[in-house]
Amino acid sequence: MFEYNTGQSKLILKEYGRNIQKLAEHIKTIDDRGKRTQFAYTLIELMGQLNPNPALKENGENLQKLWDDLFIMTDFTLDVDSPFPKPEPDVLFKKPQRLSYNDEPVVFKHYGKNIEKLIAKACAIEDPEERKGATVYLGRLMKNFYMSWNKENIDDEVIMRHISEMAGGKLNISMDEIKDNGLFDINFTNTSSYNNNLNNNKGRPNNNKGRRNTGLKRKKN
Repeated sequence: MFEYNTGQSKLILKEYGRNIQKLAEHIKTIDDRGKRTQFAYTLIELMGQLNPNPALKENGENLQKLWDDLFIMTDFTLDVDSPFPKPEPDVLFKKPQRLSYNDEPVVFKHYGKNIEKLIAKACAIEDPEERKGATVYLGRLMKNFYMSWNKENIDDEVIMRHISEMAGGKLNISMDEIKDNGLFDINFTNTSSYNNNLNNNKGRPNNNKGRRNTGLKRKKN
């Protein structure tokens, strides 16, 4: 006579199948603790062959996972001498804590939150020339972001206005200087130092404070 799954107990761990679960339930009925433990070890070996996990095996965690699975299949009531402590159901099935998301609004979505963080770092730079160089780097970066987002060009005056707005007025370069020297043009080189400054600056003054050269150069046509 056929035995249908609908009439049997719920399959707890599908990866092992119903036969393994029946063997686990049978082991619980063995009165002798020594034999019960012996059969449990044999079943663990069989479980490892049926459902190998190379990733866990390399980390030495595969065996403990097999024992945890065996305890799960027996509803944590299996009493054997396991090499690992029996897991607590409350801990094992505890739902992960919900991640908190940053709900702070982004001023300009096409620039992203990271640009706002970089601008905050640029505001913390004490040396005026270094802060100016960081502003130039940000202007070029934001221009590229805008063009990628909108697929069209943007006026340098708009970029500078956005920088000033996000910086609370702490970062400013005159539009005459920006346009006369093409500071926000994508052809500028030697701006990597400003990138490093934004990533590493901790608000300390620059040792080369006496230098007036910003290091901005345009590519020769």
